[in-house]
Amino acid sequence: MRSRIRELAGLDWVSFATHATRELRRRIDFDGCCWHTVDPGTVLFTGSVNQEVGCSGSWLAEHEYVVQDVNKWSFLARSGRLAGATSLATHGDLSRSARHRSYEAFGWGDDLRGSFVIDGAYWGAVGLLRKSGTPWYTEQDVRLLAALSAVLADGFRKALLVKLANSNDNADIGPGVVVFDPRGEVESMSPAAKRWIAEMVELPTPRDLGESKVVQSIAARARVATKDSPARARVRTRSGSWLLLYGTPLSGGPDGRTAVIIQPATAAEVAPLVALAYGLSERERQVTQLCMQGLPTKEMARALGLSAYTVQDHLKSVFAKTGVSTRGELVGQIFLEHYVPRWEDGAAPTGWIAKVHS
Repeated sequence: MRSRIRELAGLDWVSFATHATRELRRRIDFDGCCWHTVDPGTVLFTGSVNQEVGCSGSWLAEHEYVVQDVNKWSFLARSGRLAGATSLATHGDLSRSARHRSYEAFGWGDDLRGSFVIDGAYWGAVGLLRKSGTPWYTEQDVRLLAALSAVLADGFRKALLVKLANSNDNADIGPGVVVFDPRGEVESMSPAAKRWIAEMVELPTPRDLGESKVVQSIAARARVATKDSPARARVRTRSGSWLLLYGTPLSGGPDGRTAVIIQPATAAEVAPLVALAYGLSERERQVTQLCMQGLPTKEMARALGLSAYTVQDHLKSVFAKTGVSTRGELVGQIFLEHYVPRWEDGAAPTGWIAKVHS
């Protein structure tokens, strides 16, 4: 199964998830599933695909980022466990899970969750649900999904590099804003925000744009954000362009109001994510940054405190990982395709390329 899933890498992430669902069903029975892309820097959702199961964006965000519960995806990623079943985590008492209590009335029973981590970065997640009255998941099911974490993560990160049919129809859209009241319900939404939300990859598309899983995850984080968990995410749209979403508490009005701002992402915000998607190491990212600035090998070596031979070795590794053979191709064919004309020093927010293991 691992080799078949590995062969899917290179598809856009929705196609990858669809084919991966079929592969998982060869070994694990489930009645519904949900897949999510994640910004590895802030572990916030950036896209979703649901099959045979539905949930609102507010419910998903509340149960992942606010409510205490077993097997939250971010915990599975950070702890290194990678997968878990509610029945096992609650020792056979599903009612101990707030998540289960909320959807039990809809006929759902046990769920199996997996987080996709590779090279220390968390790229996506899946939830596999079984209907009430069907057998619970086993330790073997959990081990299998955990063993597939890295290959699924690889497919998700490579999906960020897939060329999409770019469109300039939205090039003139300015920043959009969504304001939430103290209860977390949408109070107002600008026309620009509506257009940007419609561009995000969420299947099925929410009837109420305010229930976007991506926007709701930012809003939920903003309500409880700390310095170490910023309410910020980079999102790739259906057309392949990049957005930056960030949330912030509001002052000057009722306590507890928050806003989510949506705008086109800058080069400095996208560059670290693209580099991480290629699987570049920290040193390789540093070398690439200097290469993007046009520095010759000797100056790169001096800046990094390395020998010129070591810099050349790092460049060879970068070329191999990105599929190019020259510095010109690295700049022109790789990063320019992802709207990264340059790498600006000091512009990327802290944690933008954070690892899940501290």
